Amino acid sequence: MTQLEADNKLFESITEIFDQKVPFNRMIGLQVESIDYDRVAIRFDMRDELIGNFLRGTLHGGVISTVIDVTGGLSAFMGILKKLKNESVEEKLAQIAKLGTIDLRVDYLRPGTGKWFICSGYTLRTGNKVAVTRLELRNDSDELIAVGTGSYMVS
Repeated sequence: MTQLEADNKLFESITEIFDQKVPFNRMIGLQVESIDYDRVAIRFDMRDELIGNFLRGTLHGGVISTVIDVTGGLSAFMGILKKLKNESVEEKLAQIAKLGTIDLRVDYLRPGTGKWFICSGYTLRTGNKVAVTRLELRNDSDELIAVGTGSYMVS
């Protein structure tokens, strides 16, 4: 198996876990849009259950911060996996159990309006114990809704 095939198998496994095995992700409707070692993107559709301001029909701030946190966690996970390229798929996936949010900062830039949203993220630094990520949430018109920075325990 080539490295590209191994990476694709790993990315498929992570996508399946994220999309189908995490009940909270399913409840919000989060789906992996794209994934690799350097950048991830998570997509979700607007639904009535996610509205915070019923008069304006905008996303709840808690949904925004949650999506930023989840995307940051996935970014941090991918950053640590990049450092473990020689490990087996099983050993790499076992790292999920060690992941946890240490700190999260969210800046809300405009109301969360749109039919769908994409949150993208990447690691700024991945150390042996902590990864720091940068996140952006955009709507279907490519308007920047919120940005975030997260720190995650990775070991």
